[in-house]
Amino acid sequence: MGTSKAVLHVLSGAVPQFLSSDMCSTNLDLVFYSKCLIKSAKKYGPKYLRSLKCSSMSGCRIESYRSKHLGGGLYRNTTIDRLKLLSCKCQQAESVSGVDTGRGNEAWFVDNAKKTNLNSSINSQNISEFDDAEQLKRENEASISNGKAGTGTSTFAAASVDSIEEEAWELLKASMVYYCGSPVGTIAANDPTSSNVVNYDQVFIRDFIPSGIAFLLKGEYDIVRNFILHTLQLQSWEKTMDCHSPGQGLMPASFKVRTVPLDGDDLATEEVLDPDFGEAAIGRVAPVDSGLWWIILLRAYGKCSGDLSVQERVDVQTGIKMILRLCLADGFDMFPTLLVTDGSCMIDRRMGIHGHPLEIQALFYSALLCAREMLTPEDGSADLLRALNNRLVALSFHIREYYWIDMRKLNEIYRYKTEEYSYDAVNKFNIYPDQISPWLVEWMPNKGGYLIGNLQPAHMDFRFFSLGNLWAVASGLATTAQSHAILDLIEAKWTDLVAEMPFKICYPALEGQEWQIITGCDPKNTPWSYHNGGSWPTLLWQLTVACMKMNRPEIAAKAVSVAEKRLSRDKWPEYYDTKKARFIGKQSQLFQTWSIAGYLVAKLLLADPNAAKILTTEEDSELVNAFSCMISANPRRKRGPKSSKQTYIV
Repeated sequence: MGTSKAVLHVLSGAVPQFLSSDMCSTNLDLVFYSKCLIKSAKKYGPKYLRSLKCSSMSGCRIESYRSKHLGGGLYRNTTIDRLKLLSCKCQQAESVSGVDTGRGNEAWFVDNAKKTNLNSSINSQNISEFDDAEQLKRENEASISNGKAGTGTSTFAAASVDSIEEEAWELLKASMVYYCGSPVGTIAANDPTSSNVVNYDQVFIRDFIPSGIAFLLKGEYDIVRNFILHTLQLQSWEKTMDCHSPGQGLMPASFKVRTVPLDGDDLATEEVLDPDFGEAAIGRVAPVDSGLWWIILLRAYGKCSGDLSVQERVDVQTGIKMILRLCLADGFDMFPTLLVTDGSCMIDRRMGIHGHPLEIQALFYSALLCAREMLTPEDGSADLLRALNNRLVALSFHIREYYWIDMRKLNEIYRYKTEEYSYDAVNKFNIYPDQISPWLVEWMPNKGGYLIGNLQPAHMDFRFFSLGNLWAVASGLATTAQSHAILDLIEAKWTDLVAEMPFKICYPALEGQEWQIITGCDPKNTPWSYHNGGSWPTLLWQLTVACMKMNRPEIAAKAVSVAEKRLSRDKWPEYYDTKKARFIGKQSQLFQTWSIAGYLVAKLLLADPNAAKILTTEEDSELVNAFSCMISANPRRKRGPKSSKQTYIV
């Protein structure tokens, strides 16, 4: 901490004004951005500093990181030239905000870096010292947990937790990505020990969600606003793979800020946003969840900041409608659930979730509710709102009725008759009772239940998928009784789902021949690793949101206390391996941003449970009334010519 204070003292008085940040008026931002400039000045010299002066269509300048008003014309429903619309023209200049860009300033940066010990060796030493201190602090945790610790020990433990939070905030701010001087997101991981970055240096839509929520809860709104508007621009780019383009409205999986030479000037550069819609991803899978998360974050931004002008903008309204039209498009499917390929969500590798995975359905339901709340009433939206409301009714009924499983339902499936050809069939999807695995019979508690992972004709995926169940609670897709039952199951199966690090992404893992067939012998998804039963600290925030909504914070608090014992000491891994989460993942990135942000969001929500309302939605009473109509109706009466009156307008 002594080094940090020295850094703050030197930089706060000596750094030119153009390095200050409007977005977060803290010294941490100054330190982190100065580190970045010091390294760049060392590497590139005067050429790097000359490239700092930027001008673009949004009028962004390096003097301030606060986002300027981007205007209502960012969005166009046409193919957009990457270098014309989204590039930040960097012009050759001898000075930036009156600061000389010659050797003098380069020397100033480098010299001050040496004086303040902002180099990799000192950082490594500080991290080592911090780890040693943390180890000593944790040796007292046993006496603290049994409630017999004295006042001095309790104070020491509180200080230890505070230091973990401080470290997490520092790391989160260090992961921030800037475009034209303004923060636009956070990189996926900032692991100094990894030689193979792959795409972890990019801003992922789904990965940024916990980061964005953390910034919102801290009152730092600009980075979230910038992220929302810049990703909106990317939505209308041309997306092609092997001469085929997906439907309009698809959001990218990730994007990266690249610096490229400016045409006609070898010394000048420009910044461009380079998105990936799945055409470069492993497996070439389009990210179905990106647009759904974008809508959820947009609503959270408006509720938390009070700034509804963003969601009311014409381009933002158009973006919402394009995502909805893409999701609500008619197809061949008889089910109201979204039909997707394997790997189209957080589980982005082959794991047998193709079809109608619960995670996508929970996010879909949540996004529909958020969009309905934000769409401005106008004549052009009437048909879309009607389709949205009808889908909400059918989707929630389908999930609650057919995905739910508890001991009673399991016994009912065990006694199913098959090959029923009837409108009144009990076993509508022709599920064979032999699909019930022995593990499930032993694992299902007497009190509790959950939503299964997938449902298709003659197939029920009985695995417990955490994100889908937790977000079903948060969004109200699960009924109140089902939501409490899901949390009851988590408590009953704590040693399986939490163990030494929360939270299992799915349970159980695929093993043996099943693993070989379903994953294709994926060496990264070996049993109890990565997406195949690995433990992901980022799921802490979804767990906390669900617990806050159901007024059961003790479950989240217990999980956070488990995570605090290891996360910082283990350098914030992406995931953990083994059945009890005892090992850091074999290919896990360290300093994974959404592990850091997930912990911070959980802590912030535990401190202020009412803040969870920016993410949750309540069970709609009018939807419940529609369910009762559907259940009491005779299926035969549904047959015949389609009538415009056969809709539920909520």
